[in-house]
Amino acid sequence: MSHSLSLLFYVKKSKADEYGMANIYLRITLDGRRAECSIHRKIHSSEWNSKTQLALGNSMVSQEVNRELGVIKNKIYLIQHQFQRVEKEYTAIDLRDTYLGKGKTLKLLLDIFQEHNDKVESLIGKDFAAGTAERYRTCKKHVTAFIKKKYKKNDIPVQDVDHKFITGLEYYLKTTRNCAHNSTIKYITNFKKIIRIAHANDWIDKDPFVHWKGKLKIVEREFLTEGEIQKIIELELLMERLDQVRDIFIFCCFTGLAYADVKKLNKSDIVLGADGEEWVKTKRSKTDTRSNIPILPIAKTIIEKYKDNELLKEKDLVLPVLSNQKMNAYIKEIATLAGIAKNLTFHLARHTFATTVTLTNGVPIESVSKMLGHTNLRTTQHYAKILDMKVGKDMAILRSKYAE
Repeated sequence: MSHSLSLLFYVKKSKADEYGMANIYLRITLDGRRAECSIHRKIHSSEWNSKTQLALGNSMVSQEVNRELGVIKNKIYLIQHQFQRVEKEYTAIDLRDTYLGKGKTLKLLLDIFQEHNDKVESLIGKDFAAGTAERYRTCKKHVTAFIKKKYKKNDIPVQDVDHKFITGLEYYLKTTRNCAHNSTIKYITNFKKIIRIAHANDWIDKDPFVHWKGKLKIVEREFLTEGEIQKIIELELLMERLDQVRDIFIFCCFTGLAYADVKKLNKSDIVLGADGEEWVKTKRSKTDTRSNIPILPIAKTIIEKYKDNELLKEKDLVLPVLSNQKMNAYIKEIATLAGIAKNLTFHLARHTFATTVTLTNGVPIESVSKMLGHTNLRTTQHYAKILDMKVGKDMAILRSKYAE
C-alpha cells in the first residue's frame, strides 16, 4: 500500500528560553495524520530558517545541527522501508514511536538468522564445525521457504513468530519438505536458537517456544554382525575402487571413526599410547571433542596397506577416502555382492564399532563413549541395547550348563 509521507522540522520561537534558545521539533505527516516529537536539540531562534527547515550560516553548530537533521530524515525513511518490506500496516505514530525507541525495535527474522549464520561461518574451526554451519544454512532455507509459502512474504518481523508459527513450521517440514520426525525436531531446535537470541536482545517480549516440546524418537540403529563383517572382509573384489572402499569401511568398523574424521585422518594422528601400542588420537569434526582409539590388528593391517601410496604421502593422509556420496554408493554395491540385505551406509561402520566390536565383547560403555568422542554418555547409551544380546548369549551358556 502506498503512503504519502512528509517530514517537517520547526522551532517554536514563542517558547524560546531567556537566551533565545528554542527546541527543534519533528512533525511526521502520513496520509494526512500527524505525529510530533522533539529531537532534543536546541538552536537560537534567530538562526533557524523556517523555509529550508535548516540552521542558518556555516558555523560548526549550524553544520552539526543540519547533519543531525539529515540523519533523522534517513532514519524515518528507513523505518518506513522496513514496515513496507514486511507489508506491515503503520501510522505516523508508529513511525515516531519506532524512531524514539518506544516499543520493540523492528527486527526481521531472516536478517537475525543471517547475522547468526555469518558469525557461525566465521568461527568454523574455532567454536563450530563445518557441519554445524551447514545445518544452520539449511534450516534458514527451510524457514525462508515456509515464510514465502505461508505468508507470501520475503521476511517477517521476529515479533510475529508465535506458537502457531512454530507448529506450522513443524508441519511444513514433515509434509512439504518430507523431513523425518527427528530431522524436523533438529531443524526446529536450530531455529529455536535464533528466537532465543531475539529474546535475549529484548527484540521480543516473550519466548514463543515456552509451550513447545520437541522430543526425538529413539531410532533403531542398524549394525553389522560378526558374520556380516567377515563376509565383507572375505569378499573377492576385482575392482580397485570397491577394494579401497571396503578397506576404509572395515577400518571404520574397527575404529569407530565417522566419514569426516577418517577422511582427514593424518599420519600425525597415529601415535604411541602409554601401553606402547599405536592409537588414533584425533579431534572429531562434528563436535571438536577428542577421540582416543587403540588400533586393533585389522585396522593396523589396512594402514600398512596404503602407507606407500604416493598421493597420500603428498597430503600426509592415512587412507584414500573418496567423496561421501561415492563411499555410500560403493558400500551398497559391496553389500549386494556380499549378500547382505541391510541398507548399508558408511556411517553404519561407526554403529558396528559401538555394538558388535566393543560393547558385545564386554568393553565398558564409558570406554566406548570416550573412543567415539561422545560429549554425553547418553548418546552412547543408544547402543546399549546390544548389551541385551550379550546378556542373552551369556545366559544361553548358563542355561546349557543347568540343562546338563
